[in-house]
Amino acid sequence: MKPYCTHRRTSLVAACALLAAGAAAARELPPKPSVADIVKASKPSDWRPLEPDNTLYMELPSGRVVIELAPTFAPNHVRNIKALVRAHYFDGLAVVRVQDNWVVQWGDPNEDNDKARPVTGAQKTLKAEFTVPIKNDTHFTRQPDVDGYAREVGHSNGFPVGRDPRTGETWLAHCYGMVGVGRDIDADSGGGTSLYAVIGPARHLDRNITVVGRVISGMPQLAALPRGPAPMGFYDKPEMNVPIASIKVAADVPPDQRSHFEVMRTDGATYRAVLDAQRNRGGPWTKVAAGHLDLCAAPIPVREQ
Repeated sequence: MKPYCTHRRTSLVAACALLAAGAAAARELPPKPSVADIVKASKPSDWRPLEPDNTLYMELPSGRVVIELAPTFAPNHVRNIKALVRAHYFDGLAVVRVQDNWVVQWGDPNEDNDKARPVTGAQKTLKAEFTVPIKNDTHFTRQPDVDGYAREVGHSNGFPVGRDPRTGETWLAHCYGMVGVGRDIDADSGGGTSLYAVIGPARHLDRNITVVGRVISGMPQLAALPRGPAPMGFYDKPEMNVPIASIKVAADVPPDQRSHFEVMRTDGATYRAVLDAQRNRGGPWTKVAAGHLDLCAAPIPVREQ
């Protein structure tokens, strides 16, 4: 049987010509600046340094993991986590769970037995902070793309955010690298003694777990760890746990030992150009521009000075 477009009817020939023209056009997108181009051309004012008092350094055998905390969205948990860190709660504990395409979790391997490390100078559990009032967030910049998990999405001071104007609530989204607080069934059963970083699709956890920040640097140190063989990716032998040498607040680290990272400001024209470059990539490699950008696919540029 001959291909449909070889039939010699005038209307079909015209239709085939249009299809061919459309395909040719799809293959000939004009070049556009890439995200890398825009970042390279950015100005110093397009960037902001991390605040040392809201930055954590987690030291693993493979290197340093830098976490930026988000007190706007979880003020009580951020305050409590810093108290835990300053009481050296995490020093000598471990990464205890790596579930493929899901999360990396760290805390006390003995939290459920009589060898559990006592919590001093902080609280073990807190009232959940799944959402906060929209009025608390003064840095939100809306992303125009539709989203299946929130009525509005965008970024706030370098963090991916969802919000619902009907309820007046906003929250941090479970994108790759975001850091959340482990809990049990009770919504108020977490406090920061057990933390995790997202390494897979997890947006359905939005508004069900308190999210406290995101990993700025060091995700390979977490995402490349061996997957746990036990259910939910837990390590089932003590020797599998990945030791945490220490976790410190950057403000408590001597300046010459700090990491110096900057995050692109997400409320300016340069960042809007970054999002558009990701949403509508130009040629020659790209043949069809997506015209859409998922919140968790929106790059948030970070650079080390």
